[in-house]
Amino acid sequence: MTTPERPDPAVPTATYRLQLQPGFPFAAAAEAVPYLASLGVSHLHLSPVLEAVPGSPHGYDVVDPARVREELGGEEGLRELSRTARRHGLGLVVDIVPNHMAMSPRHNPALWEVLRDGPSSRRARWFDIDWEAQGGQVLLPVLGGPLGEEADRLKTDGDVLRYYDHVFPLREGTASLPLPQLLDAQWYRPVWWRLARTELNYRRFFSISELIGVRVEDPDVFEATHAKILELLHEGVVDGLRVDHPDGLADPGGYLRRLHEATGGRWTVVEKILADGEALPASWPVAGTTGYDALRHVDGLFMGPDGFGELLGRYRAYAAPQTDRGGDWDATVRRAAYKVLTHELAAETERLTRVASRLCATAPETALRDRAPWALRTALTELLVRLEVYRPYSPEDAATVVTEEAAAEARRAFAVPEEAGAVDVVRDLLLGRYGDGPAHVEFRTRFAQTASALRAKSVEDTAFYRYVPLLSATEVGGEPGGPAVAPDRFHAYCARVQRDWPATGTVLSTHDAKRSADVRAALHVLTECPERWADVLTEVSRAGQAVPDGQTAWAAWQTVFGLGPAEEERVQAALLKHVREAGLFTSWTEQEPPYEEAVARFVTAGPCGVPGRKVAELREALEPHIRANVLGAALVHLTMPGVPDLYQGTEHEYRALVDPDNRRPPRFGEGGGDKEAVTRAALALRARRPEVFGTTASYEPLTAVGAAADHCLAFARSGEVVTAVTRLSLRLAESGGWGDTRLPLPRGRWADVREPGREFTGEARVAELFAASPVALLERVPE
Repeated sequence: MTTPERPDPAVPTATYRLQLQPGFPFAAAAEAVPYLASLGVSHLHLSPVLEAVPGSPHGYDVVDPARVREELGGEEGLRELSRTARRHGLGLVVDIVPNHMAMSPRHNPALWEVLRDGPSSRRARWFDIDWEAQGGQVLLPVLGGPLGEEADRLKTDGDVLRYYDHVFPLREGTASLPLPQLLDAQWYRPVWWRLARTELNYRRFFSISELIGVRVEDPDVFEATHAKILELLHEGVVDGLRVDHPDGLADPGGYLRRLHEATGGRWTVVEKILADGEALPASWPVAGTTGYDALRHVDGLFMGPDGFGELLGRYRAYAAPQTDRGGDWDATVRRAAYKVLTHELAAETERLTRVASRLCATAPETALRDRAPWALRTALTELLVRLEVYRPYSPEDAATVVTEEAAAEARRAFAVPEEAGAVDVVRDLLLGRYGDGPAHVEFRTRFAQTASALRAKSVEDTAFYRYVPLLSATEVGGEPGGPAVAPDRFHAYCARVQRDWPATGTVLSTHDAKRSADVRAALHVLTECPERWADVLTEVSRAGQAVPDGQTAWAAWQTVFGLGPAEEERVQAALLKHVREAGLFTSWTEQEPPYEEAVARFVTAGPCGVPGRKVAELREALEPHIRANVLGAALVHLTMPGVPDLYQGTEHEYRALVDPDNRRPPRFGEGGGDKEAVTRAALALRARRPEVFGTTASYEPLTAVGAAADHCLAFARSGEVVTAVTRLSLRLAESGGWGDTRLPLPRGRWADVREPGREFTGEARVAELFAASPVALLERVPE
């Protein structure tokens, strides 16, 4: 059935993210449509909708891109949701996952065929498998122990091989063979799961062996894996796309150009994590990023730079972390990167080394010859750990990513200067100085893909859990080493966004966030009172509960401060994930039960016990300043350049920790309060006057004057709307308040959007502007 085309604008005014899962399918989303439409958003933003592993709580483990997920209601359920949304004036944006699929043969028909028929399969090109490694067999790391211990549990059943709930196809004519010969005769080899770290011969998503890389750079693979999504787009069921993890692709730019052409230029944003100072490639035909760069800039406004420095000192005194294990940000990232390359990504490092070694050994240029694999591996490692962005995209930008300064440092890893020439060989290959043949392109591609996985694993999944002076600074896209953002820097960022990417996405909370925006807003206040925080920790530490280690204790106390009153189970789950991700005393693959039990006992007796009341009392005392941060961040997000995306439930105060805590099914209509009032006012204004905020709009910084001017962040949109918020309100109160600080407004009369009857002209007294609320939203009164 074809859904009629929408007459609405191509660019959303605001989107609302829904995490679909079997417990919250299309029908549940449809029931929420009237409420969501009343908020003022223009589009629903859906997590992946294609067929996934049964029971998947997120949908990123796609098994069949040709079908809409039955557990969510199937294609008719999605079309009915689209029709319901359309009746209420809403469109749909859908999350797509081009980089990988689930390594689940029994559910993944394309993978089943490849494992049965091998490299001659018509769908062998779908998956990024190194058939030259492991004797031409795909390693399947599914066994609970070495083969000798698990062989009796491998059973043939007709034309399939079973191992517990795993099912694999058998090559034709092999079912009657004895087990050793049967395994040797397959195009795959079931192995002990621990071998994945070093022996795997397919590209995966980061270090997750359950997700296998897809070769969407192949036009036929692109067409086959995108046909259903494109059909839904062209029939008007779906209006726009969010592209998950483009940095894993062989050629992100080429993929996005093909997608742009196939969709007819529909609004598309990409989940690209930009480092501080990094720009989105201008050649990418997208609306922009999903918005983690905006999150970093908004958060930074509400952190005090001096206070952060003092908090860092207090953290070091309390936790005594080693310099490269949580004491210094840059050193912590570097050490984590070395560990990831030699452990979690050892297989990827070896594959990259093989590609480089083969290229050098067969190169016509003699300068590339006589390079030992160990030297190339060392050169690759030393260059990779020094990257400050996720990856290079072309030989042209590789020079700014793999810098000469990094190469000079990398050479120092070699005792013999002549052997350090491997660094120059690697860098010259990356910069395209030896040509663009297939082998050269493959090397650059593998390097970039390994780099992106390394950055994610070493920074977001390791260093963020080791360097913990301020948990709100360790957020996706964040800069924990220097998280504070001055107003002039924020204004410069917004001006660039409005000029270069006016339809980009912006976010404050997501399904991947370590903590929701409102938890972080509370934690930001600690940069305004580091001494009070340290005093409270000194007091609670006198309670005598056994502390597993200083860093974990500091992080646990901050967790309960940010979260506020909550069930202990939520805190326990988040802290267990924290210590395993940190990998200092336990990990996901080398678990230490005595340490983990000690952490659980500490959480129960300390942060979630009687001593935790002292932290709760501090939070309660700071509540007005937490509220100022919550409302300030929300209003800035909703009125700054870009298309704001609201994560489910964040229209009102929403406190959540890392997944799965932040992926609980939403409960709509149970909010209310100041934040929802601010959210509704801003979204209604965006919906009523889209031209003021859209692609042809303008952004003008406004600067307050007076002793407290630095505590007022303000800007105008297209000369028609003014946003003003309070920042660092605790320090403001301690310094005597606003006094006679004024905010010069653009010419004309300005009405308070939230409080009818209040108007301002000329230089508004900030104390009056913020008399009832720490934020203000003004609209020009027509003359």
